[in-house]
Amino acid sequence: MSTVVTTDHPAWQTYADGSRARAVRTATGIWTVIHDGDGLHMACVDGTEDDKPQFVATDPTHLPAAAPAALREGLAGLGVTQRLANPWLWDAITTAILRQVVRADQARKVYRTWCSTYGTTVEGPHGALAVAPAPAAVLALADEQFAAVGAKFHRTALTAAATHYEQHHSPWQHMEAGALAAALTRIPRIGPWTAAAAAADYTGDFHVYPHDDLAVRTWAAKIAPTYAWPGKKDKAFGPLWTGWAGNDRTALHTLTLATLTWGAHTR
Repeated sequence: MSTVVTTDHPAWQTYADGSRARAVRTATGIWTVIHDGDGLHMACVDGTEDDKPQFVATDPTHLPAAAPAALREGLAGLGVTQRLANPWLWDAITTAILRQVVRADQARKVYRTWCSTYGTTVEGPHGALAVAPAPAAVLALADEQFAAVGAKFHRTALTAAATHYEQHHSPWQHMEAGALAAALTRIPRIGPWTAAAAAADYTGDFHVYPHDDLAVRTWAAKIAPTYAWPGKKDKAFGPLWTGWAGNDRTALHTLTLATLTWGAHTR
């Protein structure tokens, strides 16, 4: 298995020895996932092993030929990479909501505090790891409890999402990425960006990811700094990015996820 793992999700913790770990909830239990010098290791620490987390491999040979050569060469250097497809749709939705408006570092901090304060904690290789509070737990929180962990702005979106999730999660869990993203926009305060980010995280299919996201723009510019990228306020980036892949969903997935992987790996 590849030594490069995509660690874009804020649950990933990085330790002094270079190893990384996170906890995830599947339909049947909570798992710890560890990536170190010996590869990937998973263990069920609560519940049963019936439903195991799954990794999505991304092969740079599927990068679109129309993309700039410097970008393709930089991404090809990663080799075949692995990303954990978030096994809990609720966590994917929660993560995308907590990313609204705020910078990535702040979103990461709020997410981790949210999980460790109101979620479920398990023991990891170097200390505690936590998973998000379930929808019912979110609906039971008082307004001041959201504020206490820095999620005051996100309260209405989280509670609306929790209500809709309890009503509709069964069909949502079986949708392909595009249909899921469309379904999630029916939740109040869940716009196309949040819905697409959640759908990509859950399904592992990044052809639906919001391609003009700041992270994609930032890492692409660092990989190919001499390319004439559109400016930050220029709306041409999204069409440019998707245009290189045309109708090839695999190419668009590979281009987008490999770029995010490059950024997370470099950071």
